[in-house]
Amino acid sequence: MAYVLGYIVADGCIIKRKNRKESYVLNITSKDRQHLYKIKKVLESEHSISEKQNTQGQESYQLQITNTAICKDLLSLGVVPRKTYLPISLIDIPDSYFADFFRGFFDGDGTVYVYEVNGTPQIKATLTSTDDRFLENINTKLCKLLHLSPKKVHKVNLSNLNKYDNFIRKINLYKTHYYVEDCEKLGEYMYNHNPQLYLERKRRVFEKWKAIQRRSYRKQNYPSKIGWKLRKNTQLIRARSSDGQSASLTSKRSQVQVLPGP
Repeated sequence: MAYVLGYIVADGCIIKRKNRKESYVLNITSKDRQHLYKIKKVLESEHSISEKQNTQGQESYQLQITNTAICKDLLSLGVVPRKTYLPISLIDIPDSYFADFFRGFFDGDGTVYVYEVNGTPQIKATLTSTDDRFLENINTKLCKLLHLSPKKVHKVNLSNLNKYDNFIRKINLYKTHYYVEDCEKLGEYMYNHNPQLYLERKRRVFEKWKAIQRRSYRKQNYPSKIGWKLRKNTQLIRARSSDGQSASLTSKRSQVQVLPGP
């Protein structure tokens, strides 16, 4: 159930029913219909799953549950109506359940992908929330449990991003990021205890990363994108020199000024 709570905090909401005192509906959305069926089974719900479109016209699915007991339990935990616009309570999750809670939250409001920097594979995971205090709390606890260096929470500038619609522009978005070794620890933390509930497409990214043969490097000396290019140029000049081909450094003065030393 800790997973379901994390997922509801990310991709669920409580709706107050009009003209009905103390009547609420739990609404859970997902792009993955099959994933909603798994959550429905855990909640022992007989409610149907329907199709809907989000504010950007993209197709998704929703599970609406009219269960007073479940809704009141969620309200007591801080999952309030209109939580997109209101601060989320700092939900206190015991350490023994935090991996499941975090995995649920990550499946709802997290992203992970593999990319390359000048031919070198990298992996990056991001958490997103409309509540900076909640994200700070999650981030702080995660870093403590996994012995990660503290991560900053950044406010997203939406003013110049066309991909965000008018609805998104009315709220604040905050993000925090995890790279490479931290991502590996994140994946181990979420999946190594063989959980039953997880979003398959996100787990596959972590599995893909395990299979990638990466260039070894020391994290504290990891070069920038420019650094990779400059180091490559240095190696090229040295290789030519060792082959007896004179490299005219004077004719490449602009390169010499930025080439790193041995």
